[in-house]
Amino acid sequence: MLDAIIIILFILAAAGIGYDSIDLLPSTMLKPVTNIDGLRIVLAGFGAIIGAAIGLSFQTTYRRVEKKVREMPVDVLLTRAIGLVLGLLVANLMLAPIFLLPIPADFGFIKPVVAVLGSVMFAVTGISLADTHGRNFLRLINPHTAETLLVAEGTLRPVATKVLDTSCIIDGRIEELLATGFIEGQILIPQFVLRELQQVADASNDQKRVRGRRGLEILNRMKEDYQERIVIHSADYEDIATVDAKLVRLAQEINGTLLTNDYNLSKVATLQKVPVLNINDLAHAIRPSYLPGDSLDLKILKEGKEPSQGIGYLDDGTLVVVEEGSKYVGSELRVIVTSALQTTAGRMIFARPQAAEGLKV
Repeated sequence: MLDAIIIILFILAAAGIGYDSIDLLPSTMLKPVTNIDGLRIVLAGFGAIIGAAIGLSFQTTYRRVEKKVREMPVDVLLTRAIGLVLGLLVANLMLAPIFLLPIPADFGFIKPVVAVLGSVMFAVTGISLADTHGRNFLRLINPHTAETLLVAEGTLRPVATKVLDTSCIIDGRIEELLATGFIEGQILIPQFVLRELQQVADASNDQKRVRGRRGLEILNRMKEDYQERIVIHSADYEDIATVDAKLVRLAQEINGTLLTNDYNLSKVATLQKVPVLNINDLAHAIRPSYLPGDSLDLKILKEGKEPSQGIGYLDDGTLVVVEEGSKYVGSELRVIVTSALQTTAGRMIFARPQAAEGLKV
């Protein structure tokens, strides 16, 4: 019922505008017209058609917005509404002096234009700040909740917002980490990171272009699967040239944690006292540790440097050298770890076949 009312109202409004628009035409244009009333009806008909199209588009957009609002958590809805109201209030306070300026009548349109643009800008800024600091704001409103008391005494600490960089998006492992639930809190993606990702996707180099498009696809999937947690932030710093420096500045300003797999960026951020989560460090930390005497199933892929050696790899890429393993190339074998060696190129494991298990094809 509401959808029909919306469309009908647009049709009537557009038809009325079309009917009365003839009064705005110069008299010289109306002289050749013999039937003014007929022209009014024709313009009203065209207006009704245009109004129906606009009304249908508005109705579809309204339903989409309504669906998103219904799916939105109450705390997010409340903080965004407060951010919107505060943004509009600040806009009115800051723009009020403009209406007192003696602007010539020919430029009178400047005042309403500035008012509309300023209101929209401050409203968007208010909503953006609410997305970033909304939860802390709710704690200020209700300081007697159990969570607030625990935070105040230091027993409970709020989860820091994670600032995501371009390399981490392209890498793709962040999507799997989010699915496992090991990454907590909001994930913030600045606009300058999106621009850099788009530049990579538009690069002339085929390899870069494929990586950039893959990153955009991953980001779109994450945005769909975690709508409440993935936030596109409008922050930018015109006085800073590099994206890495902008990421560090943003993380400092919001007391967030930088999420990356860039070694150099990790070191620079650490020097500036910014908390860093490096996915590569996490991958190294969760690699299984094998001690002498442990057994594992391994597929021998090729012969080693020595005639009797066989070479295989673990799932994390660790090289395994199997003594007397050359005759098992192409087969899967249970081996016993004899020793492990950490080199500059990575970790190496030495093993020997477990005679009691035999060959597994």
